[in-house]
Amino acid sequence: MHKPDLRGRLLRALAIALSLQVSGAMAFAADTLVVGKADANSTAFLPVHVGERLGLFKKHGLDLKINDFTGGSKMSQAMTAGSIDVGLGAGTEMALVAKGAPILAVCDIMSPITIIGIAVPWDSPIHTVDQLKNKKMGISSAGSLTDWLAKQLADHEGWGPDGVKRVAIGNGATAVIAGFRTGAIDADISVTSNIFNWEEKKEGRLLVPASNFVGNIAASTMYATQHLIASDPDALRRFIAAWLETIDYIATHKAETVKIASEVTHYSEGVETKEYDLSAGKFSKDCRFDSESLANLKRAFVDQKLVETAPDMSKLYTEAFLPKR
Repeated sequence: MHKPDLRGRLLRALAIALSLQVSGAMAFAADTLVVGKADANSTAFLPVHVGERLGLFKKHGLDLKINDFTGGSKMSQAMTAGSIDVGLGAGTEMALVAKGAPILAVCDIMSPITIIGIAVPWDSPIHTVDQLKNKKMGISSAGSLTDWLAKQLADHEGWGPDGVKRVAIGNGATAVIAGFRTGAIDADISVTSNIFNWEEKKEGRLLVPASNFVGNIAASTMYATQHLIASDPDALRRFIAAWLETIDYIATHKAETVKIASEVTHYSEGVETKEYDLSAGKFSKDCRFDSESLANLKRAFVDQKLVETAPDMSKLYTEAFLPKR
């Protein structure tokens, strides 16, 4: 009768234990989603950082990789190329869906344009909207939301379609300030977090918010690639669920949200407090698209000749991944 091989038994037991540990880890491994933001400092996209810091996306089984872009068109290009799964941009990117981009709008983040405004240099002689006529207006890119807003301002004031000279300079804060200093632009359409920061440094100031001359237009919108929708729709559902849970947190935790915002943007808590007061109550609590936003978007697509014919807006977005009411 052979003596028991204790060493062999121990090695087999250890192998089984390791196998169970690895399989368990694989069973609970989080899905990774790559998220793109069309603007690094837009408060409309802040929830992705708040939710990540609080562990709300991990709670829903998701690990996030967050990338910043200088404009919605560049972000959409990355989505089309398959570099990112979820994009946070403006409603005007829905025109790309109409033109065949393999993406779909899945959440109306914020309809009113409360956190976008027109900025001028701190020492600019421009103090009223009528003084902007025929001036050089900075926009992020042709066909972008800021491009359309510049046209809407001119139309609202009765200046005609070329009432302001639109200059595409991206939406990076550094580029805008450089444009102010060199005289390349006289004004810029930018997110208010940038503008409040420029005011603090006496580099620029808010002339007028965009909400003064345009209505709801799905100012901030979430997109998903068709690849993600087809390959892992559950991950998208969990992402939106975590997002909405974050919105609920933001609404009742001002100090905590301001602190995270300041850490993300590197702007002062004073700047982010102003941003919170502007935006916290404007986030959609259900992600659903409203009729005014869709109608204004459709008009924008036609006005800017982004599409050959007015699209069927119902084909450009879906609410299938939202929590049931």
